[in-house]
Amino acid sequence: MTERLVSHLRYAALAVPDFAVERDFFVNHWGLTEVHAQDGLSHLAAEASSEPFILRLRRADKRIDLAGFAVRSRADIHALADKLHAEDVQFVHEPQELTGYSGGYGFRVFDGDGRVLEFSTGYETRTPRKIREREPIPAKLSHLVFNSADLNRTAQWYVDHLDFTISDSLVRPDGTEMMHFLRCNPTHHSIAVAMGPHHSLHHLSFEMRGIEEWMRGAGKILRSGARMVWGPGRHNAGDNTFAYFLDPAGNTIEYTTELSMVDDESWEPHRHDISDLSTQDQWGTAAEMSELVARESFNDIDKGLFVAPPV
Repeated sequence: MTERLVSHLRYAALAVPDFAVERDFFVNHWGLTEVHAQDGLSHLAAEASSEPFILRLRRADKRIDLAGFAVRSRADIHALADKLHAEDVQFVHEPQELTGYSGGYGFRVFDGDGRVLEFSTGYETRTPRKIREREPIPAKLSHLVFNSADLNRTAQWYVDHLDFTISDSLVRPDGTEMMHFLRCNPTHHSIAVAMGPHHSLHHLSFEMRGIEEWMRGAGKILRSGARMVWGPGRHNAGDNTFAYFLDPAGNTIEYTTELSMVDDESWEPHRHDISDLSTQDQWGTAAEMSELVARESFNDIDKGLFVAPPV
């Protein structure tokens, strides 16, 4: 069985210029719970997750602040830090006691494109509650997707340095790779990388309890006035449902459910042809993928690359 030092995706942190509007949307419409707040900083949890928070918002110019991953122990933190040092990965800070909300012990680095990644262990968890039947709120953070101007280089960085594995890929009819789905545990993907014109956030995905909650959630967000970018439908890679919306800052965010689990030893990665309509949507309920749809998730150029956030 494959043993990795990174256990799972914990949270995403975004900087947004209109902080109050963004926080209001995620709390009062998207269905997250604010568990800690201070001036210009908000930590939002999913009710069914033991993670202390799954989304952090900060008042600042728009950017991805960081992606947070969990590591099982302090020994594994140091083993991972030693590995990354030996591979000349650029550190933001060394392993240390973390002073932010929920604490813990860990370190931060820049990935190959300059995004900040945090690896932590020993942080305070929260007591989750069971999502009620038909309750249309997220159960957890599902996955995080980046745009990259150099798709294969970006994906290979996660394979080489963090031991992620490519589960599946989307390709053009001529074989050109357009997207890679990467896993660090049996979940089909915790992150993915999409080919784009620049480095940026492609989308954040939030897992719902089931199909009923997912559909009711999609309707709830439509009634909030947010625009649905694409969906509802069901992808081929990962076999998960999708409904994509734009948040007030212009980031693409997704409600999903039923993302597949894979067996590390037996799973064979697929190369799904994007010209096959069932690759993008097995059900045929979503609009056909087009340049106009794809452009919505190119997002603004991330100006925070190789610049560590202040918190």
